[in-house]
Amino acid sequence: METESPVYVVDDDRAMSEVIARVVSEMGYPVQTFASGQAFLDRYVPDRPGCLVLDVRLPGEDGLELYKELARRGTAPPTVVITGHGDIRMAVDAMKAGAIEFLEKPFRMLDLCESIQRGLEHSRHLAERRKRREEARQRLARLTPAEHEVLLLVAQGKTNRQIAQELGLSVRAVEDRRGRMMRRVGAAGRPELIALVRAAEDPGA
Repeated sequence: METESPVYVVDDDRAMSEVIARVVSEMGYPVQTFASGQAFLDRYVPDRPGCLVLDVRLPGEDGLELYKELARRGTAPPTVVITGHGDIRMAVDAMKAGAIEFLEKPFRMLDLCESIQRGLEHSRHLAERRKRREEARQRLARLTPAEHEVLLLVAQGKTNRQIAQELGLSVRAVEDRRGRMMRRVGAAGRPELIALVRAAEDPGA
């Protein structure tokens, strides 16, 4: 089990927060509790896999707006929104903003556990995609401008002859440049090169 993936609980209801924390601990995950959104933001590490359990009603704050702001920044962890004052419109709003679940108090702890488990799995998946994207970008950053120019044309499916015509080079010069480019990024062939480019451009990571 991935015990390093934390669960953040943001709820000013201390009794509820303690119950959730105990359940999460029994699931085998570290848990951090916060009574306010600001306290959570002060400790939150965006690049670390995790799941957020967020109460909508917080003292002087709107938990849903906090989540929307995190989503706009692209740093929102998979989030389970909970509330004791829910309605259909609020639930729809939360789900549209990207929350993985909306639970109205009193809810079954089993439902919360399943939602948290799903959120953590999704979070780890996103972390793996981000890692692959960063590794791909680092490999492509090794290319010289001339090699990167060839890369873009190879990615478009153009042959060496077509690339030579477009760049005003000999076919042999393109072959040499392409060979250097492939060795520099560590790609064995065009399919691996295309996969590398796609990983580097992955917008969902």
